[in-house]
Amino acid sequence: ELMIVVVIIGILAALAIPRFMRATTKSKQSEAKQILKQVYTMQHAYRQEKDVYWITASVASAAAPAAFSSIGVDIGASARYSYSIASTDAGATNFTATATSGILDDDATVDTWTITQAGTLTVTSDDAL
Repeated sequence: ELMIVVVIIGILAALAIPRFMRATTKSKQSEAKQILKQVYTMQHAYRQEKDVYWITASVASAAAPAAFSSIGVDIGASARYSYSIASTDAGATNFTATATSGILDDDATVDTWTITQAGTLTVTSDDAL
């Protein structure tokens, strides 16, 4: 009887642990979504004032949490992602903000999210899969 209980516990653990890891990774992804939406909002406020989007070569991360303070976005010292903002034209009439994580779980996949000036939030590499 004890052996049957041990086998059942093993099967339940084998089913539950991967689901728990995916749920944990998805909760970590909420940071990227929240910060990118904040960048989007502040970029549009900046453009209302300056007629261009704010573009920088700086990368905001836990090591440089105030890199985007010019547009009112502070990343925070415990950030799991690094953030960048780029434009495809010299006039800064568009932007793409990107969030790239380190490894969020036990595989080698990194997590990458982008948001554009149109507000399109896209995952280009999903570590939760």
